[in-house]
Amino acid sequence: MTIERMEVGQRMSRIVKHNGTIYLCGQVAADASAGVQEQTQTMLDKVEALLEQAGSDKSHILSATIYIRDMKDFSAMNEIWDAWIPAGAAPARACVEARMARAELLVEISVVAAEK
Repeated sequence: MTIERMEVGQRMSRIVKHNGTIYLCGQVAADASAGVQEQTQTMLDKVEALLEQAGSDKSHILSATIYIRDMKDFSAMNEIWDAWIPAGAAPARACVEARMARAELLVEISVVAAEK
């Protein structure tokens, strides 16, 4: 089986495809100075664009791991997530409180999806 890497950098690839499965590197907000809901929305917009580039979409997400800086923001983040994920297509998901690579980041997501 071939492994296809897209947008390869020194440290990571933004997308890796193998055997019909798509792995995205962790995605964060476009504007880290925004609040948790805006950070969540722009993060999910980036996920959506990467999935499209890889030949998939959000209805094909198999699992998502969400890292949130402070669980006090869990409900606010979920409001955006719940509106974004298609009805009946909720993936397996975990959400954990974590320190972020940069202090201003409030949320990050790692996604595994199936190709369309």
